[in-house]
Amino acid sequence: MTTMTTVEQLAEEVRQLRAESEARRLLGRYMFLCDSPLPEPGLTQQERAREIGALFTADAVWEGVGGTHGAQFGRHIGPDAIATHMTGFYTATNPRQIFNTHYLCAEQLWATADGAEGQWVQFQPWIYDDGSSLLRSSRLHVRFRPTADGWRITRYRTENLFVAPLPDGWWKSHLRESTLMSGIDRATA
Repeated sequence: MTTMTTVEQLAEEVRQLRAESEARRLLGRYMFLCDSPLPEPGLTQQERAREIGALFTADAVWEGVGGTHGAQFGRHIGPDAIATHMTGFYTATNPRQIFNTHYLCAEQLWATADGAEGQWVQFQPWIYDDGSSLLRSSRLHVRFRPTADGWRITRYRTENLFVAPLPDGWWKSHLRESTLMSGIDRATA
């Protein structure tokens, strides 16, 4: 084995690890912005939706597939359409969602020739201001790639595994306002 071959192999391994790391970071940011109450203070619901849209490439596709998710979530192309779709969730009333947290598991993530791709299972408890709540689970398939503006999501597909109503008031308490990021400058954090 020559030194050049070893250096090339190491460079390829670093490229793969960086791709996986960037994809994981980007999906984490997406989920963080989708949680309610929003853990990042000072954003309006419209600004939150624009921040989510900005995580996607200009040609990105965000879609719910299959029965429940296809009907409820539809298909949206590009950051503006994705942001508009997300605004609908965060401004909905009667009932208004007051709590939603994303739990990801069963990660399968790999580098590809032009970025990264992965699959996850997600669980989300949703609580509404009328006291109703449900537990959702879905499978995700997401693609990522580097752009001139950094890594972005190019394809986000979500497929419903189940939706289960939970009994009213099943929670003892829940976070009503997040202060996690209060006083933290994201640029220097």
